[in-house]
Amino acid sequence: MAEAEMRAPRADATRNRDHLLAVATRVFMSADAEPSMRAIAREAGVGIATVYRHFPTRESLVDAVYRDQVVRLTAGARELLGQLPPAAAMRRWMDLFGDWIATKNGMLDTLLAMIESGEIAHAQTRSELLAAITTILDAGRVAGDLRSDVTAEDIAASLIGIFTVAPRREHEAKAGRLLDLLMDGLRPAARPA
Repeated sequence: MAEAEMRAPRADATRNRDHLLAVATRVFMSADAEPSMRAIAREAGVGIATVYRHFPTRESLVDAVYRDQVVRLTAGARELLGQLPPAAAMRRWMDLFGDWIATKNGMLDTLLAMIESGEIAHAQTRSELLAAITTILDAGRVAGDLRSDVTAEDIAASLIGIFTVAPRREHEAKAGRLLDLLMDGLRPAARPA
């Protein structure tokens, strides 16, 4: 293998890529329709060539944002459990999930085409997200602050329903209230004295 192929990306190139990824995520999250690559470049304060140097196609950018969000959700479950009691971790994780849904809305057409073509394995993502929810549920069952009869699928379906009727950007207060109501339903019933 050539020496150039073995070298890790320069630190400034990695920083630039990470910056573009963060900006693209923010732009996708706030967009009503899929933003252009030029709009993302403008928001990042770079030229379009810089965006294409890091992400040669719209699909490569969407794939990077999508995978980054999935990693944030899966790693986020463990990180939140390390910082908070399980019920509080679950509620915070629900906010992360809402951000993921909002981000997907800004890249939906490209994302759906990539899932349909097999470029993104939707089933694998679903498994990873259900595993993240299960991690928090299991900790909550052990701690006694989350019900034992709730499944990860129950929570995923509830979250999708909530963010369908109350998208984060337009109805953040309503989404928060519905998430809080969901959390009330996830807590074990108080035992009679």
